[in-house]
Amino acid sequence: MQGSKQDNGHEMLKLQAQAVIPTLWGNFNMIAFSVDADDWMPHLALVHEKTDLTKPVNLRLHSECITGDLFGSKRCDCGEQLLKALEVIGDQGGIILYLRQEGRGIGIINKLKAYNLQDKGMNTIDANLHLGLEVDARDYAIAVEILHILQVTNNPDKIIAFDHSGIEVTERVPLIIEPHDENEGYLKTKQEAMGHLLRML
Repeated sequence: MQGSKQDNGHEMLKLQAQAVIPTLWGNFNMIAFSVDADDWMPHLALVHEKTDLTKPVNLRLHSECITGDLFGSKRCDCGEQLLKALEVIGDQGGIILYLRQEGRGIGIINKLKAYNLQDKGMNTIDANLHLGLEVDARDYAIAVEILHILQVTNNPDKIIAFDHSGIEVTERVPLIIEPHDENEGYLKTKQEAMGHLLRML
């Protein structure tokens, strides 16, 4: 069965299922969004129990990083950013959108290939370009669509995605993760070439 389509021709996401998930940071309502109910990798919204949707809401847009989020890889700061977001939102309330856009949208297989090129001296940008891929292929319009469904009215592209969306960004709060030996070069590239708000020593 096909879903309805937006003006741009893309099929619209639908809220497929939700349940309360107790965590170390309190209870979250986990909500799965996809076009098809049989999708094994839906986008997820985690809405903390302290969240008041009538007021400005803490929001973390987090693109999936299986290496960092699940296995604690030190090649990036993704897992540390997710844990910090869970800590902040667990204390203050808010929403984490977990977007299934592994490797800045290139997928885990290409991400591992890019890592091999980085081990030979390329930075994260040049490795993607060498593979014929975009530097950042993520689509933040997905996040806007999810927030509209939820009735919610550190990366510059994330802010641009909200322009003319009907969702007001009141403040951009960076999640500061201290660099370490394994990801210092990666973080410098993100800061200098991609405009991310980072604190480099």
